[in-house]
This record gives sequence, structure tokens and C-alpha cells, in this order.
Amino acid sequence: MKLLIDFFPIILFFVAFKVWGIYAATAVAIAATVVQIAYLRLRNGRVEPMQWVSLGVIVLFGGATLLAESETFIKWKPTVLYWLMGGALLGGQLLFKKNLLRSVMGAQLQLPEAVWLRLNWAWAAFFAGMGALNLWIAYHFNTDTWVNFKLFGGMGLMLVFVVAQALYLSRYLKEDGAEAAAAPKELP
Repeated sequence: MKLLIDFFPIILFFVAFKVWGIYAATAVAIAATVVQIAYLRLRNGRVEPMQWVSLGVIVLFGGATLLAESETFIKWKPTVLYWLMGGALLGGQLLFKKNLLRSVMGAQLQLPEAVWLRLNWAWAAFFAGMGALNLWIAYHFNTDTWVNFKLFGGMGLMLVFVVAQALYLSRYLKEDGAEAAAAPKELP
């Protein structure tokens, strides 16, 4: 359910683009993101900071797209979000000596400090690369190809990256039940 809520604006943007074009899709994405944030606020009582940032970016860049009647602004929106996320990870680490990934996921994962650091750098690099790739697709292909990439390519690359991270992290995760079963038993 959370995944559906997270991708709700993207899916509606894609469908609206295929039916009505980029400007209608942009308006739908703005409205869907507002509805998403309102729903999360009502359901959870709070909204994550990155979701507020996402709302601000879609309203700003989507609004500029509609006012200027230029699809360039909406094409920059994913890049801005990716670079903001990557910049936050880098800034947290370099400026404040705080690993934001560990702050968010530390309660769920027990990892050595060096692994948290590598994970932080990997995500920052991934977001930087995704932002650059989005711009390359936006400026070298037509809008239809960019929209398809935004939905399928972006999500596909994210899935591949997450699976790669999971495989990497699996070496460092403890299996409490397996360790207990494998421990030698003392004789009475």
C-alpha cells in the first residue's frame, strides 16, 4: 500500500500524459501530489520532510511548466529531486559528520560504521547519476521517450540498485535464528 501511495502521482502523470499530453499530465501530477500529501497528513499525522520537498519541487517546476507552456521545467523536476537527495546525503556526511541513511535506517539495520559510510556514498552517487541520466534522456530524446523512462527506466534502475544494495548488505546482516541453530550444543 505504501508503495502505491508513493508512486500514485507518477502513475497518474504517466496515464494523463498518454491520454491528454504533457501539460495536462503536469497539472494532474501537481494535484495528485497535493492529494498524496493531504492523505499522508490525515492518515499519519505527519509528512516526511522529503515528501514536503517533493511537493515544493512539483508545484514550482510544474507550475513553471504550465505558466511558461514549456515542458523543459517538468523535465528538470526529477533531476532536481535526485540532486537534492544526493546533496542532502553528501552534505550531512561532509558538513555535519552525520550519516543520514544511518539516521533513517539505523533502527532496522545493525551495520559496521564503514558499511554505513559506503552505503551513504553509493546512494549519493546513484542519485547524482540518476539526475544526470534524466537530463540526458530529456535533451536527447522526445518527450514520449522521457516519460516512459521516467516511469519504467527510473523505477527499473532504482529496483536494480536496491537489489544490489541488499545483496551487498546481506554479508553484514546477522541471522539470529540461524546462528543459534548452528551453535554447538553442550552435553549434559
